[in-house]
Amino acid sequence: MIEKERMTEYVMDLMKIDSLSRREREVALRLKRDMEKIGGECFFDDADKKVNGTVGNLIIRIKGNKSGARPFFLSAHMDTVGPGEGIKPRLADGTIKSDGTTILGSDDKSGLAVIVEVVKTLKEKNIPHGDIEIAFTICEEVGLLGAKHIDITHFRSEYGIVLDSSSSYHLVVKCPSAQRLEFKVYGLEAHAGVCPERGISAIKVASEAISLMRLGKVDFETTANIGVIRGGLATNIIPNYVHIIGEARSHSEEKLRGQVNHMRKCFEEAISRHELVIEGKRYRARVEEEIERSYDKMDVPLESNICKLVKKAVSNLAYTIEPIASGGGCDANYFNKKGINCVNLGTGMKEIHTVNEYLVLEEFYRAADIVLETVKINAMSH
Repeated sequence: MIEKERMTEYVMDLMKIDSLSRREREVALRLKRDMEKIGGECFFDDADKKVNGTVGNLIIRIKGNKSGARPFFLSAHMDTVGPGEGIKPRLADGTIKSDGTTILGSDDKSGLAVIVEVVKTLKEKNIPHGDIEIAFTICEEVGLLGAKHIDITHFRSEYGIVLDSSSSYHLVVKCPSAQRLEFKVYGLEAHAGVCPERGISAIKVASEAISLMRLGKVDFETTANIGVIRGGLATNIIPNYVHIIGEARSHSEEKLRGQVNHMRKCFEEAISRHELVIEGKRYRARVEEEIERSYDKMDVPLESNICKLVKKAVSNLAYTIEPIASGGGCDANYFNKKGINCVNLGTGMKEIHTVNEYLVLEEFYRAADIVLETVKINAMSH
């Protein structure tokens, strides 16, 4: 029922519009124009002011044509990671790929395109549906900031689907909680060639701390990573400062607390080994830490309304789908926390956040079929 060729052309058009995090304005304006053409009531919220961006979340209401049908929520994010400027998408053997110098942007332009195609099909075929409430969010890739700052009172929906994961054969019902960890290590500067013994290397202290850490896949539901290190001014200076940023994630709050405390203690142990006495004055390495919650976990019960609706839709289509737990966070984490019961459906995006990213068209179309069928069933189930 969906128009596959139109859907393919549309996602490729979106991919060509640069929309790095905090710079989503052009793609947002394109989406607003397109949704208004098919009867959408559109407006931007003020999330951009809270994240120093160029545009807010795009919020859209498509008025239903069936009295009494429950509203249904849909969402995808407008931003991409880098290198994401000047993307040149091309069709190749049932996929869309970039030219290899940039990401593709199927994360999450494919989700945007699925939603637009579903709404177009509902309108063109006059398919019965309740109100469709849509959030095209900003800044998902830099901490789910658009969803974090969205005002949930704009929506009446109790449940819905976020389009922002890999396989449309999978339905993400669980995502972990995540903590952001920031450490600032202070040492003592000295000339690296003349008197290195009078210095305390902040980089060395940080390296020792990191070498003690359990990182990567800690266990089946917990991960940790050190992703950013900044420090040092020149090779002939013992560095007196280094800045480290990392994260920890887990489906278990107890394990997450344990992992965060472990990482903190690694820094405490490392700095305890580094002190100097110079001309009667004692100098010690020290660390400042800032730890904050990035987002809370989501755990959508299989007996929830949204899971039942998707399961019924998949059955009607003679498809299969597997509920899974993901190691990544998504906007659905925040929507669930704010009261909209959301699952995350894949769109066929593969090898995301790399220049090898590609979109499998069969899965892309399949996601649209599932969303369309779910919306149809929702209108009949009031």
